[in-house]
Amino acid sequence: MIHVSAFQDLAHLAIHKVGNSSQDEPLICSQAPLPLQDETIGQLLLNYFIQPFTNSAEYFRFFHEADLQLNEVFQYCKRIFADQESFYEQSVNIAKHLYKHSTHPKIKGGELYITYFNKCLTDGEEVPAIGIFKSENRDTYLKVFLSNDNYQVNYEDGININKLDKGCLVFNTEEGEGYKVSIIDSISKQNEAVYWKDSFLQVQRREDSYHQTETMVNMCKLFIQDKLPAEYEMSRVDQVDLLNKSAAYFKEKEQFQVDDFAQEVLGHPDAIASFKEYRDHFKQEFRQEIPDEFDISAPAVKKQQKVFKSVLKLDRNFHIYIHGDRELIERGYDEATNMHYYKLMFENES
Repeated sequence: MIHVSAFQDLAHLAIHKVGNSSQDEPLICSQAPLPLQDETIGQLLLNYFIQPFTNSAEYFRFFHEADLQLNEVFQYCKRIFADQESFYEQSVNIAKHLYKHSTHPKIKGGELYITYFNKCLTDGEEVPAIGIFKSENRDTYLKVFLSNDNYQVNYEDGININKLDKGCLVFNTEEGEGYKVSIIDSISKQNEAVYWKDSFLQVQRREDSYHQTETMVNMCKLFIQDKLPAEYEMSRVDQVDLLNKSAAYFKEKEQFQVDDFAQEVLGHPDAIASFKEYRDHFKQEFRQEIPDEFDISAPAVKKQQKVFKSVLKLDRNFHIYIHGDRELIERGYDEATNMHYYKLMFENES
C-alpha cells in the first residue's frame, strides 16, 4: 500500500516537455521548479500522481548488468536524496535521459513531471520518495460557463487526472540493492512501451514474497499443463482438478512450503519427483531463484487468478466450469456418433 497524506508532503515539482527524439521533436526544460502555492492544484496533482499506485504491491529495483552505479536514473535519484538542493539539476538530467531513449516511432511526446515527496508510506514504512511521471495522452473537455445571462459552451485541451500514462515512485530505502521502486505503465503490452521500464529506468523485479508467489504460480501452471501430460496419460479434467487444488492451496495458505505443496496437491510420488525436477530446470532456464519456503502474497495470488482457469472448452458449443468434486464428471466415447462426451452428476439445478 502506497500513500501520501497531504499536499505539504509534495516538496518539489519540475515539469519538462520530452518529445520523440527520432521524430526531431524537441526537449524543452523548464528554467526552474514550479512554485507549490495553490493547495487545490496540489491536491489534484497528488491524486494524479499517487492514486494509481495505491493498490500496487509489486516492486522493482534499479539494476545494471555491469554495476548498479552505472544506472543513470539510480544515480540521479541518489543525488537528490543526498541533497534536495540538486533537485532541479537532476530533474533536467532525468529528462535528457528519457529523451535519449524516446526513439521508437510510436512513442508519444509529453510532459514529464519530477517530484519530491517528504513522506511517502509504503508497506508501513514512511520514507522520502521521488516521483517520475509522464503524460502522453490528452483529452478534450467541454467548458460550460455563464456570459451575459446566457450559458455558453467551449472546449479545452487538457490532461485527465484519473489516467496516468506512465509513472515511477522511487522510495529512499534499500539503496544498496537499487532502491524500492513502483511502476505504472498504462500501455506496457505494446512493443514501444518497454522503453519506459527496460531502457529508461532499467529495473528488474524485487525478490520479495510478491515476486516469489507470482513465479511459483506460473511455474505450477506450466508443470500441470505441459510437463505432466507429456509424462503421463492425463485427461483435461485431471489437469483442471490439479489447477483447482493449486489455486486452493495458494488462497488458503499463508506460507508456501514445497514439500507440503507437493504432498497436498500432487500426492503421487512419481508426480512429486517430476515436480521437483521441473522446478530445478525452471530455475536454471529462467534464472529464477525459488526458495523452498516463502510467505504467500495475497495480492499476487489475486492478480494471477486467471492462471487457474477451471474451464473445459468443448468445440464451439459448450464451456464446462469445474469448481468442485472431480469424481462427479466422467468422460466417455459414443461409437454411434464417433464423438466424445462428458457425463455430469448432480443433485440440484438452478
